[in-house]
Amino acid sequence: MKLKKQVTVCGAAIFCVAVFSLYLMLDRVQHDPTRHQSGGNFPRSQISVLQNRIEQLEQLLEENHEIISHIKDSVLELTAHAEGQPALPHHTPNGSWVLPPESRPSFLSVSPQDCQFALGGKGQSPDLQMLAVYSLLPFDNQDGGVWKQGFDITYEPNEWDTEPLQVFVVPHSHNDPGWIKTFDKYYYDQTQHILNSMVLKMQEDPRRRFIWSEISFFSKWWDNISAQKRAAVRRLIGNGQLEMVTGGWVMPDEANSHYFAMIDQLIEGHQWLEKNIGVTPRSGWAVDPFGHSSTMPYLLKRSNLTGMLIQRVHYAIKKHFAATQNLEFMWRQTWDPDASTDIFCHMMPFYSYDVPHTCGPDPKICCQFDFKRLPGGRINCPWKVPPRAITDANVAERAQLLLDQYRKKSKLYRSKVLLVPLGDDFRYDKPQEWDAQFLNYQRIFDFLNSRPNLHVQAQFGTLSDYFDALYKKVGIVPGMKPPGFPVLSGDFFSYADREDHYWTGYYTSRPFYKSLDRVLEAHLRYPLSDYALLSNARRNLGLFQHHDAITGTAKEAVAVDYGVRLLHSLTNLKHIIINAAHYLVLGDKDAYRHDPSAPFLDTDDMRPSQDSLPERTVVKLDTLPRFLVVFNPLEQERLSTVLVLVDSPHVCVLSEEGQPLPSQLSAQWGSATDMVPNVYQVSILARLPALGLRVLQLHKSFDSHATLKSSVRLYLHGRDLPVRKQEAVPVHVFPATTDDFCLENQHLQACFSGHSGLLQSIRRAGEEREQRVSSEFLVYGTRTSKDKSGAYLFLPDGEAKPYAPKDPPVVRVTEGPLFSEVASYYQHVQTVVRLYNVPGVEGLSLDMSCLVDIRDHINKELALRFSTDIESDDTFFTDLNGFQIQPRRYQRKLPLQANFYPMPTMAYIQDMQSRLTLHTAQALGVSSLGSGQLEVILDRRLMQDDNRGLGQGLKDNKRTCNRFRLLLERRATANKSSSFFSKLASVFKALGFPGTRTGSPEVQDSRPISFPSLLSHITSMHLNAEALVMPVAQEKPPALRSFMPLSTTFPCDFHILNLRMLQAEQDDSLPSAEAALILHRKGFDCSLEAKNLGFNCTTSQGKLALGGLFQGLELGSLQPTSLTLMYPLGTASNSTNIHLDPMEIATFRIRLG
Repeated sequence: MKLKKQVTVCGAAIFCVAVFSLYLMLDRVQHDPTRHQSGGNFPRSQISVLQNRIEQLEQLLEENHEIISHIKDSVLELTAHAEGQPALPHHTPNGSWVLPPESRPSFLSVSPQDCQFALGGKGQSPDLQMLAVYSLLPFDNQDGGVWKQGFDITYEPNEWDTEPLQVFVVPHSHNDPGWIKTFDKYYYDQTQHILNSMVLKMQEDPRRRFIWSEISFFSKWWDNISAQKRAAVRRLIGNGQLEMVTGGWVMPDEANSHYFAMIDQLIEGHQWLEKNIGVTPRSGWAVDPFGHSSTMPYLLKRSNLTGMLIQRVHYAIKKHFAATQNLEFMWRQTWDPDASTDIFCHMMPFYSYDVPHTCGPDPKICCQFDFKRLPGGRINCPWKVPPRAITDANVAERAQLLLDQYRKKSKLYRSKVLLVPLGDDFRYDKPQEWDAQFLNYQRIFDFLNSRPNLHVQAQFGTLSDYFDALYKKVGIVPGMKPPGFPVLSGDFFSYADREDHYWTGYYTSRPFYKSLDRVLEAHLRYPLSDYALLSNARRNLGLFQHHDAITGTAKEAVAVDYGVRLLHSLTNLKHIIINAAHYLVLGDKDAYRHDPSAPFLDTDDMRPSQDSLPERTVVKLDTLPRFLVVFNPLEQERLSTVLVLVDSPHVCVLSEEGQPLPSQLSAQWGSATDMVPNVYQVSILARLPALGLRVLQLHKSFDSHATLKSSVRLYLHGRDLPVRKQEAVPVHVFPATTDDFCLENQHLQACFSGHSGLLQSIRRAGEEREQRVSSEFLVYGTRTSKDKSGAYLFLPDGEAKPYAPKDPPVVRVTEGPLFSEVASYYQHVQTVVRLYNVPGVEGLSLDMSCLVDIRDHINKELALRFSTDIESDDTFFTDLNGFQIQPRRYQRKLPLQANFYPMPTMAYIQDMQSRLTLHTAQALGVSSLGSGQLEVILDRRLMQDDNRGLGQGLKDNKRTCNRFRLLLERRATANKSSSFFSKLASVFKALGFPGTRTGSPEVQDSRPISFPSLLSHITSMHLNAEALVMPVAQEKPPALRSFMPLSTTFPCDFHILNLRMLQAEQDDSLPSAEAALILHRKGFDCSLEAKNLGFNCTTSQGKLALGGLFQGLELGSLQPTSLTLMYPLGTASNSTNIHLDPMEIATFRIRLG
């Protein structure tokens, strides 16, 4: 013990000396008078002196980092052997609980090089930055004539004399895997007939072409067709008549989907194509997602696709890009320093992807060339001029009319190659339609191609035929930047298709299922034993990423079908995890016996039906100890409060070794004033190993000193309500309202309104100034005009009004050693704000949940707004797919609904001093409608359709629990005492890295980028990957041991996105010996203070040794591949050391032995 203290003190001294000397070095460099001469134009000699100093500084920084690492290792080595259990909390005379200091030190050791990335400044600025485009456009929606949302297009007849127009007509059928009908009903009614007809009709003429994107449908059809038909399909693909575009399981929503699920459904589709047909998709096709995220081009690029197409973009942006010939561009990530993420993107220019809006600017003319609408059919042209079958007599006039549209459309693009999609939803389902479209178009093509004076070459083509022809015209390799084409960065949210009809409602629609989606994802990240069930779960999760599923925009019966699939897979995965945990914690592995009828472990919770909230398992205590197995799904060790329900208040919690663990006994409340009889919450403070299993014991004990009771104050606000108590938990009932009050832990003080029970302010430990963070509930109505909000659209009747329930809330304050919380019970929402009194990540933010039930509302949307004194002006930040942060700006020239954006995992506001981040466990819509504000839409109930084809309102609301974390951070630069990173930033600035982006100014930059802090990243992961608590079912189990799979700590900016079992070569129900390891290195902002993380966090400049990572497992082989494993990258080497740049996601094919 003495040695341990000496090493710790010595280590701390060396650390202080190293940091102080570094600080002085930085100070000297910063105050060097040579830097201030002649406005920064240094003479060459002084530049070289500066460069030498910088090099010395970098060397010192590196040495400092190594010193810290050595100290860390030696202290850890000593403490690992001497680590005791967490000491027990005690009550102070003033009534608050104090936790003793941690028995084990933790480190934050971030290499300064790892801080450079967030400073940005490298790389060229794009030609088109979407934030700047939004600021530039008037959004005036002027009438453009036949192209209502555009302008008149004119051309000179001789423009194509030297270079003929090359036209590719691309037949397609957009098949939604669930929308008006369920996935299976669509398949049996339509999709199977489309694909059967395709095989038949494509073989009739080798000039015919067709593209397909949804592998979920294609794989189901493949399983039901003959070997002969499969061979015909392979031939059609082989000779270029049929192309598989994108190749994902679905065409995913890009607003609400998490990047884990986006990648997983892409791998599922790509692996299926590779195994069954030997196909690798080259081009992306996304005609129907409601707005486009910049995450998608990154994923496609890293999957080795070379081109992509998008359609649903705000009509004003389409018009602007058409007028400037910027509809085709290289799409680059905002954070990309070297153009390695560029992918060629084609934006369709008109209103829709249907035939009337794809041949050219005039839908009245284009509709006449949709030959499914010939007179006598079930659908016709709304413009009242029907198509005419092409004959020798009319072909000249018809072809000339169509060519005029082609020429006008081509004027919007830079090349003389034109893409003309030909299709719509569930098209080509009957042989007659194939004949009508293909025969009539072929007559037109034959006519055009036989007239050299027309200077046009028209033909059927696939999407890649178009991209290949365009690249051939400009004379470069597919995927490279064509000369003269612009570079764009940013995204395409939010989407409006006409007038002020913004598709921002679906960011929140059906939040219950958005939450269930995320829960299923958290169970899918690990290699599990039953491959058939695992594969089925991936496919159900993949199906739910479809742009009418996670969006909440399908019919009620279809939403139920998705829910049943998600719950079925979640239940299966829980059982697979239980079986794996059973084997791993057994001291004697030979004793393992799998009995499905009597599982060794119980699940942590269960859901009786697809629309139920989870119900936690209650552990029954008896004379014998009960055991718990706790799984930590994160790659970082965590100090967490683990919750378990028991049937007795007389409980004592011990570690695996029999040491008492601190725990808190609380009541289980069934309502605002009713305790559930004979059920108690036990919250246990436990350190959980990374990706590991910890064994705990529960004993029935009448004199446990380690189990401390919480106390409860109940404020009834004058309401005459009966209170059902239990003796074991003291409750003080106050009939009247209380004054404002505060809760605090060692990091934070949170203060609440006595009347509403809602949060008012947060003060960080050691700071005098408290930060106003007041929360309130608001209600949006919808318009009285004919256009009203629905599943897709948010059309509010003005600003939100305060939520005004008929009764004041019941406010319940619980205080205890491990957590304290305030629960406020309103008529339509119960909110709980919890402050964990634990060291580390969980104690640094506020845990919030809102249980929402608006089933008696009519045309109302419930919002939660935070108002602060942060001077954020008109700028806020939202994440895209949990992968990256996109700066946003509140646009006063746009209607209120246009300023809402998707928030899959987080949103924040900031100024030069502070950042407030709202972390979320489910995708919801978010905005900042005023400086210092952040608001989120919790649920929406709408009684009517919004005329986008669904034919229903949103009336199937459920009781939904929305979960959040509220994190307040200070900038290190805001405190004079810790200006280390500000000095570092100024040095990098002197080196030519323009601008340390802090506060709102980062959005004025030509490359607006922002990143969460490391603490913020880890907080988000804690929220989205809760520890799983599995009670051992048997009363007398064999000896159990905790399981720790990682032999070294993981760098804290690395994330194991997935360790994915791969399918065996022959049998799709069995796994192969290989797995896909998918890693993500997160970009992070160092300028926010990171103290007391509670675990050892080090970064490694992107270096990671995978060889000895897994305890007891040899890494047999390591092959870097493209994201979806279709292409090996380089040769497999014996080296198991890898390197990842910040923000990059990389896939490795590994074999563990």
